[in-house]
Formats: sequence, C-alpha cells, structure tokens
Amino acid sequence: MKDKKKRQGIVQAFNAAIEGILYTFKSERNMKIHYFVAVIVLVASLFFIESRLEMIMLVFSISLVVISEMFNTAIEKTVDMVTDTYHPLAKIAKDVAAGGVLIATLNSVVVGYIIFYDKLTNISDSLIYTLRKSELHITLICIVLVLIAVVVVKALTSTGTPLKGGMPSGHAALSFAMATIITMIETGLATSTLAYIMAVLVAQSRIEGKIHTFWETVAGAILGVLIGVLVYQLRIVG
Repeated sequence: MKDKKKRQGIVQAFNAAIEGILYTFKSERNMKIHYFVAVIVLVASLFFIESRLEMIMLVFSISLVVISEMFNTAIEKTVDMVTDTYHPLAKIAKDVAAGGVLIATLNSVVVGYIIFYDKLTNISDSLIYTLRKSELHITLICIVLVLIAVVVVKALTSTGTPLKGGMPSGHAALSFAMATIITMIETGLATSTLAYIMAVLVAQSRIEGKIHTFWETVAGAILGVLIGVLVYQLRIVG
C-alpha cells in the first residue's frame, strides 16, 4: 500500500513538472522563441554534427537557456505574488533573473558559432556561388511575382501611405537589399551575418515603432533580397 502511494507521488511530481514546462511555453513569448530556435538547431545538428562532444555542448547550452528562462518565470511570478506595487528590491530580483537568461543565451550563441561556423562557411560559399551563376530571368520573375503580390495586398487592404506604413516596408526592403549586396561582394560568413543582423534590426525597429506589422517587414525583406541579387547580377552582366 505504501509502495502504491509512493508511486502515485512520483507520478504527481512528474505531472507537476510537465505542467510547469507547458505553462512557461504557453505564457512566455521568449520561451516560444527559445524552443523554436532549439528545434532549428537540433535539426541542423543531424546534418552537421558528428562529434559526441559537440552534441553534448549543444544540448547542454540549449538546456541551460530553457532552465534559465523557467527560473526567471518562477522568480517573476513569486515577486508578483508577494507585491503588486513597485519596489526597488522586486525590480532587482526580476532584473537579475533576466540577466541570467541573457548570459545563458549569449553562451548558447557562442557555442553554436564555434560548432557551426566552419560547416556553414562551406555551405554559404557554395550557395553564394550558385546565386551568382543563376539565370537572370529567374530573379526577374521572382521580383515580378513579389511586386504583383504587394500590389494585390495593397489594393485589398488599403494600408499605409506611399512613404509610411503599409505593405511592404521600404526600410526593410532597402536594408535587406544592402545586406544582400554586401553578401554578394564579400564571401565571408561573418561579414554576411553582420550585414543581415543589421537588416533584421532595422526591420525590428519598424515593428517596435508600430509603423509596420511583422508580415509587412517580411514582405519588404523578401523584396529587398531579390532586388539585391538582381542588382549584383546586372553588375556582372555590365
């Protein structure tokens, strides 16, 4: 009888732990992002990682980020339970917990960079070479299709003005076009990565400023990349 109660207790403990994991996933936006990135990285590891040590480092880094985010959520909820008014100590507790998540995330980025850099460099060089040699009319067709889609969406939604808001984001299109040109000129993965990070930050600022929606910036980014490829190919032809 005691053994039965003990087994039930273990099952209940596991259920409580799983409920905690599910709660953070459902209620915390950052946790959704962590899981999404983790899935992409783990899928990529199936193709690029052969060393057990690299796999251990990768899994440990991902787990550390998730655990840190869960502790951060637990601390935030505990502080909110104790007080619903502003208190300097409550702010410090939340800030320190958020700082722990940031350090864990930066650690995972460094680990991922060390593990995947050489492998992604070879792939990116091959991809860029293929893009450089691709037929010009393919890019033109893609741009025409994107422009048609943008015109149709603008006609249906009547959003924004020619210089502000609406579909697509001009800032996102310009920044991604520049990043693409940089990628075409400079074959290094680090340079290309930095260029696209800057482009993403530009697009993100448009969203944060409530000037464009997420999908408007995505449309602008796609259009910018296509135009960037076109400009570089025209440069080669010229």
